[in-house]
Amino acid sequence: MKSKTWTRIIALTLLAALALPVSLGAQDNHDQKPKHHHYKLIDMGTFGGQGSYVNFGARVLNDQGIVAGSSETSIPSPPNTNGYPCPPPDVFKAFEWQHGNLIDLGALPGGNCSNAIWINNHGDIAGDSENGLVDPLTGINDVRAVVWHNGEIKDLGTFGGSHSAAQAINEGGQVTGFAMNDIPDPYSLFDLPFLGFSTGTQTRAFLFHDGKMDDIGTLGGPDAFGWFVNNRGQVAGFSYTNSSPNDVTGVPTLHPFLWQNGKMEDLGTLGGSGSILSTAPAPVSVIGLNNRGAVIGFSPLTGDQASDPFLWDGENLIDMYTESGGTFLSPNVINDRGEVAGAGAFANRPFDAALWKNGVVTDLGALGKDCFSEAWGIGSTGQVGGVSVSCDGNTWRAFLWENGSMVDLNRLIPADSSLQLVYVIGINDRGEIAGHGVPLGFSTAQETISHAFLLIPCDQNHPGVEGCDYSLVEVSDSASAQPRASRRVPPAALLQRSDRFHFPRPVIGPRN
Repeated sequence: MKSKTWTRIIALTLLAALALPVSLGAQDNHDQKPKHHHYKLIDMGTFGGQGSYVNFGARVLNDQGIVAGSSETSIPSPPNTNGYPCPPPDVFKAFEWQHGNLIDLGALPGGNCSNAIWINNHGDIAGDSENGLVDPLTGINDVRAVVWHNGEIKDLGTFGGSHSAAQAINEGGQVTGFAMNDIPDPYSLFDLPFLGFSTGTQTRAFLFHDGKMDDIGTLGGPDAFGWFVNNRGQVAGFSYTNSSPNDVTGVPTLHPFLWQNGKMEDLGTLGGSGSILSTAPAPVSVIGLNNRGAVIGFSPLTGDQASDPFLWDGENLIDMYTESGGTFLSPNVINDRGEVAGAGAFANRPFDAALWKNGVVTDLGALGKDCFSEAWGIGSTGQVGGVSVSCDGNTWRAFLWENGSMVDLNRLIPADSSLQLVYVIGINDRGEIAGHGVPLGFSTAQETISHAFLLIPCDQNHPGVEGCDYSLVEVSDSASAQPRASRRVPPAALLQRSDRFHFPRPVIGPRN
């Protein structure tokens, strides 16, 4: 699917067979098929272009059922378009869907592109927009952190540089992200990895609150990047710890941080120094923060040739790679119960959707005879959603895992629906689901055509929804009990996802 920006490239090395036990959690009550609700499908469509999307790894759906994302227009992108909010070839505009209406949120005056990244329960949306100015150091259009409130856009500004972007907003209206100052920095955490320029300026993590943008500091180096803010006002991100490039990565040492009560805490690494460059095999990334202060991401190992998934539990940095039940490979999202959804390796199952909790990894399986799957969304009650992929890589299907069973979401929507559902990305407290689908007639494995969607469950919490089928569906598509594909590797497209993180994924997979 076309998403926010650059492709994350994974080099994946897999053993031919893995001597790990298979989890049969998804196979309980095998003889009795579970029952699932039907869903009403809302196709977000586009603003005249081919695609629309919601951002991976962000809160794109609030508990009122309002969706935020970005939609393609038919306007060609100018040559100096900033790719951070606007992947070429056409201009994208931020959108909000609510109560049956798709709203173009627009851009700052003079700007073309905008992107709505995160929405809170009050309907406030954080994101970024071009503003019509051009960065004199790079020749790329300026991008600004913005917040939409009641449909009105507000420029949060910078620290004197050309660029900023808002990454998340909490229920109190606090916003975090990055903003540039005017101090030259060849290793700028924005200009170097995202735009490819060494002529930029320092990147600083910010917290916007009470109408002003505060620089929350660094871990000792010149740059920091705020990525998540929770309802306690804690900010998670990453920062240089010094100013000198190290011999392994060619940039200053990079560590994840958790900022709270005016202090930035260094979470450390799993032995390596880390990088954010696309050429580095062992990047540092922060992928999630819950309201209890738990942080997930990737951290480099000693030697900086590979990274492992990590969990910061408030006291310790835990290597999630080798745990009971299987090998956890990819932490994509965490809920407030401490459950982490992503992907793992299990006996003869090299890349299955997985759920990690308290050190135990559960294989969620795949649909039917599919060989691969990955989870991208998780609800507060433990519902998990993602994508399941056929062994030849040609068929992709969105799944929902609930009550120990996986089901193809395409079987729970009307047969005459306009989309083939491919990815689940967000699940709210009411069981509503947001993600990406492909219009009928296009390949589900095609990366260039996607529409954002919303699914409304036809259940007791959504009575009287027009077009809803309130009967239950007795079906189960789980098949994780049958080991398959011991010598297969996931298709490249599954491992080269585009999303709002912009980072290369680390080397993952079983290690010798």
